[in-house]
Amino acid sequence: MKAGLIAAGLGERLREAGISTPKPLVAIAGAPLIDHVLNAAAAAGIDEVACIFNETADAVETHCRARHGAPRLHIVRRTTPSSMESLFTLAPHLNDAPFLLLTVDAVFAPALLRDFLASAARHRDADVVLAVTDFVDDEKPLRLAMDNDGRVTALGAAANSSSLITAGFYVFHPRVFAEIDAARAARLSALREYLAHLLQRGYRIYAARVGKSVDVDRPEDIVTAEAFVRSGFAS
Repeated sequence: MKAGLIAAGLGERLREAGISTPKPLVAIAGAPLIDHVLNAAAAAGIDEVACIFNETADAVETHCRARHGAPRLHIVRRTTPSSMESLFTLAPHLNDAPFLLLTVDAVFAPALLRDFLASAARHRDADVVLAVTDFVDDEKPLRLAMDNDGRVTALGAAANSSSLITAGFYVFHPRVFAEIDAARAARLSALREYLAHLLQRGYRIYAARVGKSVDVDRPEDIVTAEAFVRSGFAS
């Protein structure tokens, strides 16, 4: 299976706090965020990752090109206005089979990804499978509700009473790219809005529960992620 990695953001909240290191290179327990994600992908059997970095990310590209071993990287450089547009930019590299989508700011136990892929594979009719967790330490978590079969029934405000949120990694079938023009025409501006659009249009979206995943957006998230990694990923 191929994967896409979204790492084109500018990390504004970290910059506002005085952290000038590009977000993918922010160190968590001695290793950059991007290495945590790529190492987990390799451990899960992913052998090829299409990565999108913004146009100012020379240091990130240099770091990645100096890596050795799996996974093999295809690097795209573009500054995009949203995570949704980052996904669309990677579409030509991911349109031949179901693929894993990763975000650079999710910190999780490497085994979590392997187990998630196994769970996602059970939903043979899925257009999207979301990794979901009940660990909430995010300013704007994307909440969801699902039925007894794991099919997502609501996203966002319609699921505000749910304890489950997205964990930062997903499996997509490339048929979702048929909605690119419609999403742009609707002026959608984030991946979460695109997911809600897919749900509204009747695409089959499932959820697979995973363990703790820490979303690193703020300086305090770095502290939380550091403690999580150094504890051996204990919940």
